[in-house]
Amino acid sequence: MKRPNGGRRVAAVGTSVLVLLAAACGGHAAPSASGPRSTTALPSTTTTVPATSVTTAHPHHHKAKRAQLKKHPAHRKGAVHAKRGAHKARHKAALVAKGPALCPLTGTLAPGGKVPRRAAVAVKVENLPQARPQWGLDKADIVFEEPVEGGITRFIAVYQCQAAARIEPVRSGRLVDPQILEPLGRILFGYSGAIQPAINEIDSKTSLLEDVGADKFGNAYWRDPDRYAPHNLVTSTAALYAAAGSVGYKQKPPTAIFSYGRPAPGGTPAAVINIDDPLDVTSWTWHRDTGVYYRSYSDTGAAVQGDNVQITASNVIVMLVHEWPTPWPEDDTGALENELTLKGKGPAWVFRDGAQFFGHWERPLLDHPTVFYETNGTKITLTPGNTWVELVPDGLHISVKP
Repeated sequence: MKRPNGGRRVAAVGTSVLVLLAAACGGHAAPSASGPRSTTALPSTTTTVPATSVTTAHPHHHKAKRAQLKKHPAHRKGAVHAKRGAHKARHKAALVAKGPALCPLTGTLAPGGKVPRRAAVAVKVENLPQARPQWGLDKADIVFEEPVEGGITRFIAVYQCQAAARIEPVRSGRLVDPQILEPLGRILFGYSGAIQPAINEIDSKTSLLEDVGADKFGNAYWRDPDRYAPHNLVTSTAALYAAAGSVGYKQKPPTAIFSYGRPAPGGTPAAVINIDDPLDVTSWTWHRDTGVYYRSYSDTGAAVQGDNVQITASNVIVMLVHEWPTPWPEDDTGALENELTLKGKGPAWVFRDGAQFFGHWERPLLDHPTVFYETNGTKITLTPGNTWVELVPDGLHISVKP
């Protein structure tokens, strides 16, 4: 088994100022082809828990929220011009920073000394056992794992500094996806269909997502003949960037959403992280020799991709969030699409360098990055490298072995 080159650390050189803001199954139809085409809140959650284990539960206070949702799924958006102005100011401030060029979403040195002059592209990737092994997750700068209907999870893989020649399997979008991605600013979004309220949200005038989904750009996707539908839709970052270029989507590097630096005092050893999902247990295991966490599942073993590379992360963030159903069925079974509380605060762990830092997350507005604090109020920074963000419904069990 190959192991990726993980765990490298990047030291700041010279005088540098880096502005990093703290502030299913739904089988939707997608174009099919035999091979690649040439186009290439909310309840506030606080808790005091032991550093090694937690099970939390919170009451459902969402009647008013559901009433708002019935009116219009895009109700969350504020003043468009104010939001875009804030993103523009933050991005401009980052560009004037001096020093070595760093990838905005990893804090690592940019390839070739220059940050690619392109937007980030986020792609929805399936995580059912039938979807494994996946392809391309190791090239993502950030991966968000979100709970969806039926107790399963989906990934949003975000690429910018690295390219992925094969991303598989691509699946459908969810209503909560624009909220998860909003702090990144205007980015591309690749997916395979969605229910109409989610499409309305993705394509609304206030959305910061540029739709490069399979329904609009079928030639940017193809089918893997060695798998059966719907678990076989494939794309690449090159195909999605070409699709965006064909319609003149404006692109610029994304806004940084994490702060990087030396770990603050207060961390405790964390060799294994276990997340008890409804269908299996997801584990992250620290390897000192490579300096990264390795992902595995209780049902299918090590999370090894189709190219025999195991999925790793320099940083693993676990955020407890409140999950509740919307009025909209996601599929023919009648399962309702869920929403998550992504604004406010709640319990959180940050795992880096073999240590855990327990505290809470804060996000006052949806267009603000989430900031993480220890229980004593100290801000938690990440180590340079890729990051996996685990959005875990409150009530699930998290355990940590030192």
